[in-house]
Amino acid sequence: MSDNILVTRSSMPEFEEYVEEIKPLWESHWLTNMGVKHQELQRELERYLGVEHIDLLTNGHMALELTLQALNLQGEVITTPFTFASTTHAIVRNGLEPVFCDINPDDFTMDVDKLEALITDRTCAIVPVHVYGNVCNVDAIDRIAKKYGLKVIYDAAHTFGEIYKGKGIGSFGDVSCFSFHATKVFNTIEGGAVCFRDEAFGRELYRLKNFGIRGPEEVDGIGANAKMNEFCAAMGICNLRHIDKELNKREKVVAQYRRRLENIEGIQLSPVQKDVESNYAYFPAVFEEKEFGASRNEVSDVLAENGIGARKYFYPLTNTFSCFHGKYNVDLTPISLHISKRILTLPLYSDLSLEDVDRICDIILSCRK
Repeated sequence: MSDNILVTRSSMPEFEEYVEEIKPLWESHWLTNMGVKHQELQRELERYLGVEHIDLLTNGHMALELTLQALNLQGEVITTPFTFASTTHAIVRNGLEPVFCDINPDDFTMDVDKLEALITDRTCAIVPVHVYGNVCNVDAIDRIAKKYGLKVIYDAAHTFGEIYKGKGIGSFGDVSCFSFHATKVFNTIEGGAVCFRDEAFGRELYRLKNFGIRGPEEVDGIGANAKMNEFCAAMGICNLRHIDKELNKREKVVAQYRRRLENIEGIQLSPVQKDVESNYAYFPAVFEEKEFGASRNEVSDVLAENGIGARKYFYPLTNTFSCFHGKYNVDLTPISLHISKRILTLPLYSDLSLEDVDRICDIILSCRK
């Protein structure tokens, strides 16, 4: 049992395994620019995720931002404020206008019953967010998008390796974007990926991530530098070898949390979704003060006093950020606002002991008045 517990801890291979993986780089001196490790990880991820095409980028944010740019969108994009800053910022940085759809109170994903009413003649795309490993209603979103001729770009940062109705989650929508940040279920230290089917889109994305370079002597666009380097790719290759074992460990941690906290009055846990093979990415709990006897903030403070890091994730909502002051009406997303003030993600990583889970739960339950 450890004394201090962080909200997450990065999964890493054995030191010797990583050293062995990067050793060829000292022979080739090929450290970036889509080298051997980059190409190998790309192939392995296409296989593991069950997607037609994948491109690797320097992080998940650039995956989303350059995807929006590569699609050459204009106008309004319907998304959710219950997400990390990256989602909204990627839309705004492309000169697009985010239109915020509220979330479901049970799984915290986009409420598809409110989606269609937000569509206007300026709507060009939908950017739904799979949250905490909870999968959006992809069937309804696909139906609505086809009805109105809209692009669908999933922020899939939380759903690496998940399967819905037998299909890899990265195969839904026009594009799905993943984050391989160090805090994620699968990491490449820093990194991201874009999954897609349209090869013409893939060529444009590749050009944008590499300075707009079309060929050895032709630069016909203004691009960025968002290439994954070989050291990050090597970390990904190593971590992918162990991903199934890591997910099995996380499943045991989640099961213990559920045993201790399910059916406690005033605590709402994420549902076990039908037809979804989970990756057990996060363990959020919503605290209703009247029923539980303590607020989210009080529980968070008591955990912190005991050396346990929990996170108010997602708080604040992106449509309340000071950089957007006065621009968006948060009253239009009341469920998102309600959940953001009450949610706490509890520590979850593969090496978290069940004894530590019990310690965390004991502290939480002691907060009841």
